[in-house]
Amino acid sequence: MSKFNKVRAKVAALSPIVTGRLAKGRTHEGAPGYVRDAKGELFLLAVSNMSGEASFYESASQRDSRFAELVHEVALADPQWMAAFLPWLRDGANMRSAALVGALEAAKAMLAVGMSGGRQLVASVLQRADEPGEALAYWTANYGRAIPKPVKRGIADAVARLYTEFGLLKYDSAAKGFRFADVIDLVHPTPGALWQSDVFKVALERRHQRADLSLAGLPMLVANGALREAAQRDPAVLLDADALRAAGMTWEDVLSLAGSTVDKARLWQALIPSMGYMALLRNLRNFDEAGVSDGVSAKVAARLSNPAQVARSRQFPFRFLAAYEQAPSLRWGHALDKALRASLVNLPALGGRTLILVDTSASMTQRAFSARSTMTPAKAAAVFGVALAAKGEKVDLHGFADGVFRHEVAVGGSVLKEVDRFVARTGEVGHGTQIAGSLRASYRRHDRVVIISDMQTVDRGVSEAVPASVPVYGFNLGGYRAAAYATGSGNRHEFGGLTDATFRMIPLLEAGRNASWPWVA
Repeated sequence: MSKFNKVRAKVAALSPIVTGRLAKGRTHEGAPGYVRDAKGELFLLAVSNMSGEASFYESASQRDSRFAELVHEVALADPQWMAAFLPWLRDGANMRSAALVGALEAAKAMLAVGMSGGRQLVASVLQRADEPGEALAYWTANYGRAIPKPVKRGIADAVARLYTEFGLLKYDSAAKGFRFADVIDLVHPTPGALWQSDVFKVALERRHQRADLSLAGLPMLVANGALREAAQRDPAVLLDADALRAAGMTWEDVLSLAGSTVDKARLWQALIPSMGYMALLRNLRNFDEAGVSDGVSAKVAARLSNPAQVARSRQFPFRFLAAYEQAPSLRWGHALDKALRASLVNLPALGGRTLILVDTSASMTQRAFSARSTMTPAKAAAVFGVALAAKGEKVDLHGFADGVFRHEVAVGGSVLKEVDRFVARTGEVGHGTQIAGSLRASYRRHDRVVIISDMQTVDRGVSEAVPASVPVYGFNLGGYRAAAYATGSGNRHEFGGLTDATFRMIPLLEAGRNASWPWVA
């Protein structure tokens, strides 16, 4: 059996429910009684790729090839399932690239056998104005400039929905491989209104460097052009919040236009009313460095901690910890802690009991994730366990190195302070990375195990320390490289890095194992 088929067989063995409904006896591919559920395998592959699963058995290029092959197979076998899966992958799982690639590959497979539905699949996953260009970039890079009708029409449908004045201002730039005009030239979308027809014309004129730009029916573009021209003479015009909003100016564009002559505190104060939630969260350091007044910062803090806005923003706890770490001023601390607590409602529920082991060896605290951040792997790992415990999940949080310590999370306390308290225990049980021994010391019939470490270890016996029926999820904060223990079979996974997707991934994998598709539930 080839290496590729061995990989497929190992993935198929993940569960008798979702990845094979396997008959009794031998379960490898090609054996008597083997039945593979490609939908389950595709689901698990897509979800595990959220965090870049590392494996002894399969490279990234092999995973990409297997993803495309599975999409082809499932699209032909069950197009209705695919039509539900791909929009969920784009919106529910927030996986732009995987959904886009999946839709294009499904459309290709369906076209080859004369099956309809490819157009709708492609249109369903394109949700942002730069994504039609990304879809064309993928197709032409892999299959050439000839665009088949289902792909072309699906992209055209999305263009008619997504191309607006603001979209043109925000996403149409020379940095894009396919600009709006390139997309329009290739797929020939039908404008949905007169104003959109004017948007298409402007995009084409700009792309082909023609001077005849008629903006009469596009008030935002008119205002944008006038404000940019006025800013060349007097950058102080950028201090008018209403003018910025009417011109569809992004905060990045305004900072670029303003240069160094405009008072930065006043500039941010003009920008803040029209900034989105995520933009506010990532710019707290800039507000502090510019000297934004306490009155304005209080309004920002009120927005950040508003539970309804937190829920709509769909931010996960990592974001608030990162903002807290990056902002120099203490004035944001209480608001960010409230926001983090409010964000816990966005965390998916984990059934049963979870053991979380966080590496507290010295290597976890000796480097930050970026030059402008104080966020260390230890802090990122701690927020995962603390947030789940603070939410009320049945979580046993332990730190480990050469030994193990249990960390109780205070009820009603500050999550941010609790993370600091956990990190302060670094070195308490040594500085090694004894994973298997730590598992043996702390595992008490939990329903799942999560190990967060830089995996600087040659430790053996990890899989044997926990029953084979219990999932073990390892998150390797040392980067994408070979797994620290055997993965790719049974209930053993290891992923590269720790991101917001981590919070979603585990319950999604387990939902897949139980054959309960999230879009149905």
